[in-house]
Amino acid sequence: MNLSVPSIDDLSARVAAIRETHAATFPGPAEGRQPVHTVYVPADRFTPGTAAEFGTEALRLLDAHAPGAGTFGTVFGIDAGLAGAVRERVAAKLAGEPVEDLRVDFEDGYGARPDAEEDAHVAHVVESVAAAYEARTLPHYWGLRVKSFADGAHERSMRTLDGFLTALRDRLGRLPGGFTITFPKVVMAEDVEVFTDYLERLEGALGLPGGILRFEIQVETTESLVDHQGRIGLRAVAAAARGRMTAAHFGVYDYTAACDLPPGQQRLDHPACDFARDIMRVALAGTGVRLSDGSTNLVPRDDSSEEVHGVWTEHSRHVRHSLSNGFYQGWDLHPAHLPSRYAAVYRFYLEGVDDDAVARVRAWHERSAAGGANGVIDEPATIRSLTALLQRAVDCGAVDPSVLPPRS
Repeated sequence: MNLSVPSIDDLSARVAAIRETHAATFPGPAEGRQPVHTVYVPADRFTPGTAAEFGTEALRLLDAHAPGAGTFGTVFGIDAGLAGAVRERVAAKLAGEPVEDLRVDFEDGYGARPDAEEDAHVAHVVESVAAAYEARTLPHYWGLRVKSFADGAHERSMRTLDGFLTALRDRLGRLPGGFTITFPKVVMAEDVEVFTDYLERLEGALGLPGGILRFEIQVETTESLVDHQGRIGLRAVAAAARGRMTAAHFGVYDYTAACDLPPGQQRLDHPACDFARDIMRVALAGTGVRLSDGSTNLVPRDDSSEEVHGVWTEHSRHVRHSLSNGFYQGWDLHPAHLPSRYAAVYRFYLEGVDDDAVARVRAWHERSAAGGANGVIDEPATIRSLTALLQRAVDCGAVDPSVLPPRS
């Protein structure tokens, strides 16, 4: 073919450079399993059996207040044809893996205490983590939430993390897998940069592999969304973490308070929170940083079915709201939140992973539907989304692995 332009080599080189920059900035979704929740437990209350105890109490609540498929379906708004299957899977999850991700909290759930008292609790947590690890009861994902740098507690935050990791290394000789640090109340990207520098120094001092200390941030200030220069702040925050930032967790109550909302409007499904989630989703899409929603602070005041059902109804409604907004993880604070968490999550996936969705993904991978599966001509992006949905459903136990397409 005769071309009018004799050479485009320089333009091709520029396109290649652009693609390289884009690939480095947007590496794609994070690999591996994403937990459906993070359970926060104050440091002074954490024991080797905390995760199992949460599961035992959650299963007791399920059996006491939703003993059959009928009651279960009514409480959680699940059709009769699906309620039995969802309840069966929820009960199995509570018995086998009630907590997917656990965070030992040295921040708001723990409070400000004298150094000697917090140091003692650090030592207590080290022994509890070591015992859980040795007994194989440590959740798949686990970690610490340290104090924020925004309120002048940075030295205490560093002291807690150093003391914990040093003592755990001495106790076990290693850092168990799945460890993540939660870095709360981010207000400036520069704080994240300082924290990242500290983690590098800590790895060197402890003889840990470079980059093993990874963290998630909490988006619970207006400044983390729109920074002091009026820019979307999350991109600079992620860049300051230099590849260590695994997730961004939305903090409902600090954020809505910062927006000057009255206490009665400080709730996960407020439109102000939807706005924040939209910014988080767009700013971090394709970066490999996962998103997590916040918590519901409602817990049962007593053991009556009326009280427990009320908590379950509100919590499951919030979980469904998060899922519909593409936030597949959230916070849980109480054993009563586990039945409603898994009921809402399993309902979401079992309703979304139907025969049609599975057929569309299989047809695409097998290239057997030239005209589209079941009357649908899918785009590659849609198939990627459906495949990710299937994988998340399998990972959390909502459906069996047989729904996944064969690996090519």
